[in-house]
Amino acid sequence: MLIARRADTRARADFATWKMMAKLNGASALPPEAQEFLSSYKNLLTQMSEDEATEVTIGAIYKAYYVEMGGAGTPPDVRTRPPEATADNVTAFRRPAPKPKTTSFFGASAASGAQKRPLPVALIFVCLVVVYVGIRLYWR
Repeated sequence: MLIARRADTRARADFATWKMMAKLNGASALPPEAQEFLSSYKNLLTQMSEDEATEVTIGAIYKAYYVEMGGAGTPPDVRTRPPEATADNVTAFRRPAPKPKTTSFFGASAASGAQKRPLPVALIFVCLVVVYVGIRLYWR
C-alpha cells in the first residue's frame, strides 16, 4: 500500500507539472513518456470531460509508476475521497483579526509589565535640567 500511495502521489504531481508545462509551450522539453501521456490526454479530451480525462490519464500514469516502483499485481485503489471533495482543495486566506490598541499611560495596565511605559517629555526635560545644574554647581 505504501508503494501505491507513493505512485499515486507522484502520478498526480507529475501530471500537474506536465500539464502546466504544456500550457506554457514547454512540452517539447518533457521526457518521451510524458509526451505520450499528454497526447493520450488530449485524445481523451475529445471523448469525455476534462475531469474524467484527467482521472483516466492519472490512473494510467499511476499504473506505470506502480510497476516501476516494484509493485506486483494489480495496483490497489488508493483514492479515499470522492472526486467532488478533491475538486476544491483550496483554503481561503483569512487575515488575522487586528489587535486592539491600548492607550493606557501609567494606568491599570502598568501592573502587567508586558508593555513598556513611555516617559513623558516633561519628566525627561526636568531630569536634564537637574543634571545640567548639578554639573554647573560642581565645577564652581
